[in-house]
Formats: sequence, structure tokens, C-alpha cells
Amino acid sequence: MPKNKQNKGKQSIAYEDLVPFAERIAQGKKLRETTARKEQGIWKVPARRRDSIEILKESNQDRIPDLVPLRIGRMLKSPFTFFRGSASLMASDLSSTPVSSIQTQICGDCHLLNFGGYASPERALVFDINDFDETVRGPWEWDLKRLVTSFILAGRERSFKSSVAKEIAKECAVAYCEAIREFAQMRVLEVWYTKFDAAKFIEGIKDKEMRSFAVDQYKRLKANTIADYYFPKMTTVENGKHVFKDNPPLVYHNQEYSDKEFLNQIKESFDHYRSTLNEDRQTLLERFKFRDLAMKVVGIGSVGTYCSIMLLMAADDDPLILQIKEARKSVLEPFVGDQGYHNQGHRVVRGQRLMQATSDIFLGWSKGPRGRHFYVRQLRDMKISPIPEVWSATRAFEVARIWGWILARAHARSGDAALISGYVGGGEAFGDAIANFGAAYADQTERDYGALIHAVKTKRLEAIVER
Repeated sequence: MPKNKQNKGKQSIAYEDLVPFAERIAQGKKLRETTARKEQGIWKVPARRRDSIEILKESNQDRIPDLVPLRIGRMLKSPFTFFRGSASLMASDLSSTPVSSIQTQICGDCHLLNFGGYASPERALVFDINDFDETVRGPWEWDLKRLVTSFILAGRERSFKSSVAKEIAKECAVAYCEAIREFAQMRVLEVWYTKFDAAKFIEGIKDKEMRSFAVDQYKRLKANTIADYYFPKMTTVENGKHVFKDNPPLVYHNQEYSDKEFLNQIKESFDHYRSTLNEDRQTLLERFKFRDLAMKVVGIGSVGTYCSIMLLMAADDDPLILQIKEARKSVLEPFVGDQGYHNQGHRVVRGQRLMQATSDIFLGWSKGPRGRHFYVRQLRDMKISPIPEVWSATRAFEVARIWGWILARAHARSGDAALISGYVGGGEAFGDAIANFGAAYADQTERDYGALIHAVKTKRLEAIVER
């Protein structure tokens, strides 16, 4: 048969064979021969483990010097808050632990407070992972190990029995295994369309006290909108224009923000940010005009990085508040390799879009006047965070199950859920192993927390403790 002249010189498309589901499950199961599931439960201090305080000091480099003591002060509160601020330390430790060799897009700083509720573009409240500063493509186990460790530390802070805290951690890991098996059997697009609807979850809570608490939280959240709650609370009127209220050292205006040349550079950065949005969102953003910019200190791990808030207005009572966060290299990069991004904000945004079921319509990235990388999102758009300080053991079990499900769905969006499911199996054996790791690493965290206290007492580190 003669060749079609129109296709002469063109290469044909190379079609790849599809690996059957059962075979992928079997491939995952075979990986246990290289890394047994029991091995995942072992935490051994590496023979040449680096000094934990030196790693923390390195993570403080290039931060705003005056805010670094505030970061250390927040980490001093408890082993749990120390854990929140020491992602770089655990990243170093995780690099020495066994893995199955299966990779997905991972959160990178997957502690329980980096999950929560926020508004979808359809204005429904969804639960999902909501912090991606350290996101990379890497071993999926690292996320799960960090998550279960955070549950054990939170349980210890609530004075739960050690056995109960460990069971909560296992519940999270087993829920992950059960969910990853569920996602492995779904069509790819079904996984991408799946999200955790908070309203439906609240309706299904059997415990009356817990359901009542969740309903109250949900009502308060819907009432606390940007326009009706945060805008009046965060702003004041000066010379006939709305500006942010100063509340140093947490919110303050940088002197250079009044410099005309600097503001022109900010405009260039903002124009670049706008170009990273979908065209319809660019048109929407054009309806809003710049009014003010202020520095804002957030969280624990981000304290000292260059984070700010921007006020834009479409009318006198129609605000948009954007949060601009510095994006540094992921603390996992030394252990997974360069991810190939020219802008770290792009890395964060891409990771978030891959892992979240639905993302902020204003999520984008840019480069600042001094070459720093940033990502941008809305501030507090119906955002709700877990409050482990008030959890009963029953409530902690419930949250652990949900967070395990959410993490599995996030990993299934960019990884092969069938391979992971084949490796982890039914969940009991793997759940025991991960819970064992969580308990052992929680002990390590408490030792490192003790080292932090000593470092502050001996003036090796300076701390400012907020009252």
C-alpha cells in the first residue's frame, strides 16, 4: 500500500501499552520484596545525623532577621509546635528511611494543621490539604509518615494515653490504605472530580456533640466573609482611602512601600502574576484596583520569610485581599533533586493544582523586585483550620480517618494508586508499621525539642515568646 504523501517525512505516534490493573497491583506487591512493609516502621538515628540546631539555623538563613526570634519563640511552645516549624529537620531524617520507590506529587510538609476547609470556586466548603510550600515529586510515604507523627504529638499534647495516640495514627494510615485502594479502582477522571464536601460530612456525623460543634463552626465560617468580617477588621480609612491597620510585629507597613520606584517594581511583579492566571481570571482581576500593601507574619514555618497582603478594591465596599507568600526552595530538594523550576512560586502553584481537588481562582506566581520568588492566593477565603487543642480522642479518630482519605486522594491524582495499593495491601500490617514509625519519630521530635530549649537557654538561639 503506498504511503500517504501528506504524511511523508512525519513520524508516526508511538502508542504505549496499557498495563492491566491486576498487573499493576501485582507489581506494587512485588516491591515488598525490596522494601518490606515492616521496614517502614523503623526509625533509627543515622550514624552521622546532623545537629538538629544547625539544620534549624540553616533554615533561618535569608529570612527577615528581626522575625527569626519570633519563629523560634513559636516553636518553643511545645513539641507539636516545634514539629510544625522543623520540616527541614524531618526532611533530612526521612531521606535515610526505607521507601517503596513509588513516587507522586507530595505535600512535603504534611502535618495535620496543613489540612482544613476553604471555599471552592462554587462557594462550597471543601476539606483538603492547604499548604504546599515544600511540595515536590517524591516518595509518597514521606507525607504519610509526617502526618501520623503529627497526630501522635497532638495526642500527647492532649494527654491521651500513648496506646490511644498510636491507635489514632494507625487509623490515619489504614484510612489512607483503604482510600488508595478505592481510588485505584476508579477511572482517572473520577479521581480528579472527587472532593471532600464538608457539608455532607457534617450531616453524617453520628456523635451529637461533635455534629453540633461542626455545625456552629460551619455557620461562623460562612458569616466570616472577607467583605463583611475580615475587611472591616483589618482595614481603616486614611485620607479617604482604605488601608491595612498596623499591628506590629504581625502586620506592618514597610517604609519602602511608599517609595515610587519600588511601587513601580511591585506593579511589574503584579502584572507578571496576573499573566499566570487563566484569561477569564485575568479579566476578573482587572475589575479591582490596588489600594495598599503590608507585611504580614503567618504560621510558624513561614515566619521570617517575605509574606505580605495586598488590598484591591472594585468599589468602596467591594474588596479583594490577596496573600503574597515567598516561595523558597523546598526543604526536600536536596534529597529528591532539582525539580526544574525557574520560579519556586511556580513549583508551589503546580503542586497545589495537582494535589487539591479544587484550587483558589486567584492562585498564581511571580518574581519580586529583588529577585525573590512568590506565589499569590486569596487571604482567608472561608478558611477553617483544625483545633487539636479541644479534641477528644473520638474527634481525633474521626479527623485522622478523613485526613488519611484526603491524602490518598491527593496522591492518586498524580501517582499510580494501583501500585501503592498493591504495596500497602489491606492496611492493617502497613498501618501498624507506620504507627510504629510515628511513635518512634515523635520520641525523636521530643528529644530535638529539648535540644531547642537548651539552645535558647545557652544563647545559641534567640527567641521572642509572644504573650
